[in-house]
Amino acid sequence: MNKQDIILELINVNKKYDDSYAVENFNLYVKKGEFITFLGPSGCGKTTTLRMIAGFEMPTSGQILLNGEDIAQLPPHKRPLNTVFQRYALFSHLDVYDNIAFGLKLKKEQKSGIEHHILKGKTLGMIFTKSSTRTRVSFEVGMTQLGGYPLFLSSNDIQLGRGESIYDTAKVLERMLDGIMIRTYAHQDVLDLAEYANIPVINALTDLLHPCQVLADLMTTYEHKGKLEGLKLAYIGDGNNMAHSLMYGCAKAGMDCAIATPENYQCDAEVVANAKDDFKKSGKELILTTDPVEAIKNADVVYTDTWVSMGQEAEKAERQKIFMPYQVNGELFKNAADDAVFMHCLPAYRGFEVTEEVIDGPQSVIFDEAENRLHAQKAVMATLMG
Repeated sequence: MNKQDIILELINVNKKYDDSYAVENFNLYVKKGEFITFLGPSGCGKTTTLRMIAGFEMPTSGQILLNGEDIAQLPPHKRPLNTVFQRYALFSHLDVYDNIAFGLKLKKEQKSGIEHHILKGKTLGMIFTKSSTRTRVSFEVGMTQLGGYPLFLSSNDIQLGRGESIYDTAKVLERMLDGIMIRTYAHQDVLDLAEYANIPVINALTDLLHPCQVLADLMTTYEHKGKLEGLKLAYIGDGNNMAHSLMYGCAKAGMDCAIATPENYQCDAEVVANAKDDFKKSGKELILTTDPVEAIKNADVVYTDTWVSMGQEAEKAERQKIFMPYQVNGELFKNAADDAVFMHCLPAYRGFEVTEEVIDGPQSVIFDEAENRLHAQKAVMATLMG
């Protein structure tokens, strides 16, 4: 056999979870022009092998050669391979890597100048009762790049829950739009809108949760670390919507999570209870503490957020005093892993929740994170509205 004819080769590939092998000493070669199908019973390692080839799982040992080059440790967006997924079940624990990979695929295409007008002829209504730079720009640009039309609706344009009921608003909008994105204060407004509207509703932020941001955070972590499974994320600061969403996201991604907040500023009790169930299922650890040093110890990702969210301006002076011991500064950051990355969902207030040496330092990835809002949300829109 001519080695030049082989485009893909797996050599003694193993994937081990705890004490058991999902794939053991697997060897395969694929020649140019061949079409290969994996057949076998559930649990024999078919999906795990395909995920290792695509880069969504890293082999415990062995080589994966593409045109003679070992790609076993390359993240998926750096592999010249295409993957078609069976389904895109957003926020499912089993499919979180697939969802991230879809965003990375769209990012790679956009950077390469490849158009993907998946939502051509479709319109997204964007409801903002709470303003934002990144949310509006990322959704508008994303919808445009997907070939659709973004329609901005501010609190001056729409009377959600005020002059008109949420039920009536939902029923009117579903007749004219293909999807709704909403950034608002009350989480119940999103739940009601989703219940009454027979079109997809995307939560772009509420006071309780910020799921789109966490998808971008996980994507950024994967880009910089090459994996999610087994990493530790530490969040230092207010027990707010970011802390809530990071708990959910880490559990679904197979990451450990540590949250450090002051007394009386802890996370919502119901969210914590739900997150604990998710961590129990994933076998990962959730640490809730008031000690930022305990939380950040050996963390691979260090995260913080503003101490004063929109609507809390009257508490600014008091909050700054209470939260100052939770500032992410160089001294605290030394307790993280040597190669830890720093994240912040922005906007940031230097000198308060984080110092310049950290947020503007070499381990900060905040602008990669901000850009990935665009690509992660495109994946959400394409999945739900495509």
